[in-house]
Amino acid sequence: GLCVDIIGGAVVKPHSRPYMALIQGPQRNLICGGALIKEDWVLTAAHCKVEGGRVILGAHSQTAKEKKKQSFDIAKEIRYPCYNSGSKEHDIMLLQLQKRAKLNKAVKIIDLPTSDDDPTPGTTCTVAGWGKTQNNRRKVSDTLREVNVTVIKRQVCNDNEHYRKNPVITDNMICAGDKKGGKDSCQGDSGGPLRCNNVMRGITAFGKANKCGAVDGPGVYTRLTKQYVQWIREIMGG
Repeated sequence: GLCVDIIGGAVVKPHSRPYMALIQGPQRNLICGGALIKEDWVLTAAHCKVEGGRVILGAHSQTAKEKKKQSFDIAKEIRYPCYNSGSKEHDIMLLQLQKRAKLNKAVKIIDLPTSDDDPTPGTTCTVAGWGKTQNNRRKVSDTLREVNVTVIKRQVCNDNEHYRKNPVITDNMICAGDKKGGKDSCQGDSGGPLRCNNVMRGITAFGKANKCGAVDGPGVYTRLTKQYVQWIREIMGG
């Protein structure tokens, strides 16, 4: 249950994040977010339990009937081969859709990063999702929300006032939150893209259970390293 809604954020202008994918379970319940990276491929987190689920593109509201929504069954789910749910290392997965999305104003592809620059501590990044807006509430957000978070040094993230190396925040991860707390991703946001300077740099991965927005438990994101991007391109065939 450490899967990481958006804490301290605001609702985005409808369809202004056209690369966002909403992943729902068999009961139309929110499972995770994701990013459309090719007409028929969505990038998300490996810990997302997507079996029997579907992907909705062009969504703003989870529940409202929206003309711009496109719904897809999942043809293939491909987790990164070395994903480890214990160490939380390599939390990245590709979903192939049953058919190609029709690209338009509400549904667009987000580019993979061309370099694997590690965002420097202090960089402002944004994360979006339909997840929880408060820790103690079971309810998730009906509409897509986004929040700014600041990149935190791994050394700080691993110290005794934060994750205490349990799990270890590695070079394959980005740690980001707010010094004062109150800005974070949360349950239901997992799999969504972390964007820094308008480039996708990470995937929402995990936080501390029931401590979204807490100073000692900033959000942790899978970093889109060269290794991962190469794997993604190989799987997608080019």
